[in-house]
Amino acid sequence: MAQTPTKRVTSRRPVPKNSLSPLDPQLIRRAVVEDIYPEIDAGRFPIKRTVDEQVIVSADVHTDGHDMISAALLHRRKGEAGWSETMMTAAGNDRWTAAFAVTEPGRYEYTVEAWIDRFGTWRHEVSKKFGVGQDITSELLEGAEIVGGSLGSPTTGAQEQLAPWAATLGDTALSPERRVIVALEADLQRAMAARADRSRATRYERILEVLVEPVRARYGAWYEMFPRSTGSDHSRSATFQDAAERLSYIAGMGFDVLYLPPIHPIGQSFRKGPNNTLNAGPDDPGSPWAIGGAAGGHKAVEPSLGRLEDFDRFVESARAQGLEIALDLAYQASPDHPYVKDHPEWFRRRPDGSIKYAENPPKKYQDIYPINFESEAWQSLWLELQSVITFWIGHGVRIFRVDNPHTKPFRFWEWALGEVRREFPDTIFLSEAFTRPKVMKYLAKSGFSQSYTYFTWRNTSVELTEYFTELTQTDVREYMRPNLFANTPDILHEYLQHGGRAAFQIRLVLAATLGASYGIYSGYELAENIPVKPGSEEYLDSEKYQIRARNYADPNSLSELIARVNQIRREHPALQRDWGLRFHATDNPQLIAYSKRSEDGADLVFMVVTLDPLNMQHGYVQLPLTSWGFAPDTTIEVTDLLSLERYFWRGEWNYVRLDPQTRPAHLLSVRLGAPLAPEPAEPALP
Repeated sequence: MAQTPTKRVTSRRPVPKNSLSPLDPQLIRRAVVEDIYPEIDAGRFPIKRTVDEQVIVSADVHTDGHDMISAALLHRRKGEAGWSETMMTAAGNDRWTAAFAVTEPGRYEYTVEAWIDRFGTWRHEVSKKFGVGQDITSELLEGAEIVGGSLGSPTTGAQEQLAPWAATLGDTALSPERRVIVALEADLQRAMAARADRSRATRYERILEVLVEPVRARYGAWYEMFPRSTGSDHSRSATFQDAAERLSYIAGMGFDVLYLPPIHPIGQSFRKGPNNTLNAGPDDPGSPWAIGGAAGGHKAVEPSLGRLEDFDRFVESARAQGLEIALDLAYQASPDHPYVKDHPEWFRRRPDGSIKYAENPPKKYQDIYPINFESEAWQSLWLELQSVITFWIGHGVRIFRVDNPHTKPFRFWEWALGEVRREFPDTIFLSEAFTRPKVMKYLAKSGFSQSYTYFTWRNTSVELTEYFTELTQTDVREYMRPNLFANTPDILHEYLQHGGRAAFQIRLVLAATLGASYGIYSGYELAENIPVKPGSEEYLDSEKYQIRARNYADPNSLSELIARVNQIRREHPALQRDWGLRFHATDNPQLIAYSKRSEDGADLVFMVVTLDPLNMQHGYVQLPLTSWGFAPDTTIEVTDLLSLERYFWRGEWNYVRLDPQTRPAHLLSVRLGAPLAPEPAEPALP
């Protein structure tokens, strides 16, 4: 049966007058600002700088058509009402750039604003048309209107400054040539730029932040020391007074920061014995990380070290030696910690009601209770833990090495570190997080000043080059500052176990020159290299569980080399930053070559290091002469900062030979400036 076709009916109701919503005034803003650099996670986190550094900002700035455009970098200390601004300059391909300096610790803000430059557009058009002989009568009158339209500018002196220019441009009795000369005057351009119409300017959609910290957050040499082991008697704990006698030795090696593991009372319950045994003797000191006992918790001092007043004197003595004290911040508790009795709700419990101790299978830490950051009483807990930091700040500490931060909530760190910095913006936090790369990076974004790295496990030329290129030449550098510890109480890498004294020299030089911040744990200078068992990175007779008395006067000590390397670091600005690092080719994978150049370009140090601690290695290394400003066949002068020997190298490829027993590395200061006179017939080679 045939169906009747359906007829489509279209409604044609009249549109009432004034029913359309008014257009958003933002739509008329023609300038586009996008792809600002640096910007971390769409502005979620701040970039990092240290005092007196420059923040160089770039952005894509463009518009439709052929109009000229201008842009300004806006910047201020966070909390200030108004903006300071720096005009941006075109860098090609619609990329614009500018910079501002940060001068005090704290937070700064920045963003970018752009607008159509109507005077610049007119000036460019007049210049082009006049240059090809076109009639510009109308354009000159238009220019007079543009300049005259700025007479109402609130800027002081606008009437007196602009009126003569407007009159000249509009004076048809004058020749076009005379009026064009006025149109192109640089003074007029500057005056109009200062009075640009920015009523329709486009501002970037986000305000970005800079976390500014003390220089020590970027550069410094760290020495880790257990105060209880600074005496000469391994049967008793040394005191802060004893430890103070060791300060001149540490300062003499050129260190800037003295880091102390936890100094708090150590619990008795389940105390660990030597080499992490479960049965401690009556005189075993226990692990400093089992925090809390009858004498108190995180705001108290282990009685065997002395009293709080003794610690205060120790801090002052260190400061007098040019050393800053860094304290370990370990948020965990022994079963004897006052928190356990007073705030049991801050810990996790098993079904039988007992508190869970810490585990990292197969490792068990029966002497430590982890804190439950998600407890029902989390707010009081977080406030208490924050107060631990401010307590020690009140006792002269401004640097904290944070133990295992990756096992605590990221949001806690972002909140706690932020709150502390509101009152104490010069506080520095080092993240001890040997964990997954993305977790390490997120902790850095969350507010940690510095981060432990995978340096310990990067031992080949390829591994080192790839890893440090990532740290210094990618976006990671904007928020993550590496601190290269060559060893720690937990980590004795097999390279050090089997490479002998030369291995310790090699890793020292690498740590101190690849990174602006580096550290060693006491005993490194004595080349302590015996593991608790084959295949383990734990030390035999680990200082974590017992007192160690060392012979620091050992004639084989590396203390003189350490002192020399640290002196070189202080004398050469190139070694005090990470961003100037560049790697260079060699024809032998057992040799690694790299350079560092200071921000102003005036200081350049070229390093060649053998990676083989057992055998002599030799080969050719490539100098990037053209990028240094030399011709490819130039002869340059270099001075070995370790031996003070001087060499003349010609051309890009030069020969080196390194014996790890006598000379594991060259640290070469490159003489910059005019090329040298022709080289000797047989130049000396290192």
